[in-house]
Amino acid sequence: MLKNIPHCISPNLLKILMEMGHGDEIVIADGNFPAASHALNLIRLDGLHIPEILEAILTLMPLDTYADSSVFYMMHGPETSAPPIWKKYEKILQNTDNQTVTPAKLERFRFYEQAKQAYAIIATSEQALYANIILKKGVIT
Repeated sequence: MLKNIPHCISPNLLKILMEMGHGDEIVIADGNFPAASHALNLIRLDGLHIPEILEAILTLMPLDTYADSSVFYMMHGPETSAPPIWKKYEKILQNTDNQTVTPAKLERFRFYEQAKQAYAIIATSEQALYANIILKKGVIT
């Protein structure tokens, strides 16, 4: 056991986060996302939900402040309303000192293409629709 590591961060996920460099991306995918077919490195966190994992990761990993965007949401189509889970994400961003981050919204197939380039994809049991999120790793200053 280690101190101060959130319980939802598996040993494999901790290793992946440590391996990632500045500008590398990680996807936290909902249960509907084609994670296995898109992943360079697949991490399974079955039984867990994205908000818990997102908060845990953001306590350990800085976001890229040099990039235009360091957080990406998957858009759910031409509808104007955002999925309710995005409000949870924004609260987590604020609570983890990332309040200046403005998430970019990507059309579904653009999101898939960006996810294929990510260093890793975390497959979760999240049931909320369009809950997928990409994080771009920054640097510690």
